[in-house]
Amino acid sequence: MKRRTRLAVIGAGVIGRLHVETALRDAHCDVVAVSDPSPESEEFARRRGLRWFGNSRHLLEESQLDGVVIATPNSSHVEIALDCINREIPVLVEKLVADTVSDAARLVSASREHKVPVLVGHHRRHNVVVRRAKELIDDGCIGEPITVNGLYTFFKPDAYFEARWRRESGGGPVLINLIHEIDMLRFLLGEIEQVQAMTSNAHRGFEVEDTANVLLRFRGGAIGALTVSDCVASPWAWDLAAGEAAQFGRTNVNTHFLTGSEGSIALPRLDVWNYRSGKGWHEEMTVERTHLHHADPFEEQIRHFRSVITRDEVPLCSAEDALRTLSATHAVHEAARTGSTVSI
Repeated sequence: MKRRTRLAVIGAGVIGRLHVETALRDAHCDVVAVSDPSPESEEFARRRGLRWFGNSRHLLEESQLDGVVIATPNSSHVEIALDCINREIPVLVEKLVADTVSDAARLVSASREHKVPVLVGHHRRHNVVVRRAKELIDDGCIGEPITVNGLYTFFKPDAYFEARWRRESGGGPVLINLIHEIDMLRFLLGEIEQVQAMTSNAHRGFEVEDTANVLLRFRGGAIGALTVSDCVASPWAWDLAAGEAAQFGRTNVNTHFLTGSEGSIALPRLDVWNYRSGKGWHEEMTVERTHLHHADPFEEQIRHFRSVITRDEVPLCSAEDALRTLSATHAVHEAARTGSTVSI
């Protein structure tokens, strides 16, 4: 019988606990330990019968591990990942892969040098809807991609901003939320070459932005427009529309619209529009919707991570791939600050 994969989770906040619970449900995983300095995390580990460490290096020194999930604050991702890589332990690093592009590049170099795989937690790539949309686009269902429009507009309550870092530069919806939109569109349409952007903090008045509009030019020729805001009463946000997480009430609407020379796709409902006879604005269009079986993208991500650990699969989002997403997202802030087009 194949040995179960021994995992540890470093960082036991909301997303870290989600990884723990997901791995515990996986019949092929053993969660060996949790590391987080907070008393709440110690109690969380105790309730689930897991070893608890207040220090990640103590965990690495005292545990026999096949892989580590890193879900700590962004600023510590790279140093903890390097500790693991130096011990030849593959890692799943939550997004953001790093605070800065230069730190992300250090991680890319270390992964290459030590030949230790790094998977980055851009979980939407594991969503069955996104995977199916990519298959359709790659198979030519919409012809040549021409445009994409996306909305991530929703409301974060006042209590969310009690943490000071969420009111300061870097803690806003561009780096917290829009990065998911950028990564998903890179996955579907390829590399981004140019970015234009405008941000606003007019509603809340915090140092950090609460709203942004972004224009993207893709290497393949398509252009895109994204809007993100966390201060509006709106149903048009992937987390609300896609039903990925039970804590959000599902709105069951489309939030992303991809158009092509032969058809269009609306997500996450996976509506595919095209002409069946003559092509032209006077002709009738047909819409088809595929009702896919529900699948938890975090469960698929853990399954994939197990295969990355055994080298049976290559990371769906490697450190290098995540570096490109981070570069494009930082370009949004640069474009907004300078008022110019930023080339990547």
